[in-house]
Amino acid sequence: QAAAPLHPVAVQCQEAQVVVTVHRDLFGTGRLVRAADLTLGSAACLPVAQDVAESVVTFVAGLHECGSTLQMTPDSLIYKTSLSYKPTPSGNLVIVRTNAAVVPIECHYPRKSNVSSNAVWPTWAPFRSTLSAEERLMFSLRLMNDDWSAERLSNGFQLGESLHLQADVASGDHVPLRLFVDDCVATLSPDRNSSPRYALIDLSGCLVDGRSDDTTSAFISPRTRQETLQFMVDAFKFAGDDRNLIYITCHLKVSPADQAPNPLNKACSFNKASSLWAPVEGTGDICSCCETGNCP
Repeated sequence: QAAAPLHPVAVQCQEAQVVVTVHRDLFGTGRLVRAADLTLGSAACLPVAQDVAESVVTFVAGLHECGSTLQMTPDSLIYKTSLSYKPTPSGNLVIVRTNAAVVPIECHYPRKSNVSSNAVWPTWAPFRSTLSAEERLMFSLRLMNDDWSAERLSNGFQLGESLHLQADVASGDHVPLRLFVDDCVATLSPDRNSSPRYALIDLSGCLVDGRSDDTTSAFISPRTRQETLQFMVDAFKFAGDDRNLIYITCHLKVSPADQAPNPLNKACSFNKASSLWAPVEGTGDICSCCETGNCP
């Protein structure tokens, strides 16, 4: 819909970019905000056009640009960004007359679509390209509610609560697969190699956070299905840092379901009662390297 005082921010989700149109009467008060005080995304991208007559400002950004983030669900690709308004003093340098504002923006794209069989001519495509298309796997990592029945609507937690994380792979026409979480690291920025960083899962499937004192972090056993792996992590924050946003980046992988778990493909939790590492499936010896730290 058109940007107007009643709907001051309009979003068009196009094939490869998002177009955000902002009416400068952002708060519907008749007082126009300055275009220079509006930015898009964490990268603070500036507007590409301004219509003075219509009092409209336009942003255009590629789906991956301006610091947008991508969330994957089994059915959708969700690109998230935000429009920020940060008023700067004008005239009188001591006061401002409007509040800062952040408008969240999301573009949803389906991950699945249907085609007519009339348009498919397999003989036109070389076998290797058909094979590579079949080999494509769809992984997802989601925050779930406490009974694992649905995705959690909020990503906010209080210290003392537990994060319920569920990793999935859609295997399609593949041979049966078993999903593993190779490693997970928590950081204060989207860059998994930034500092400070804290390893939750490491050493090819050892939930090392569960080894820490006063934690109950563990994989859920048994699995509900081979293509799903669930685990719980006690909520935490980085010491000496007041930021409330933490990024968790995980590396997911699969092995054939009929292949026995081994030190390279495993899901091991630390049992505080027995002081031993235990696998979700497989023999206990595959977890021994979680203690020694010498995993393949």
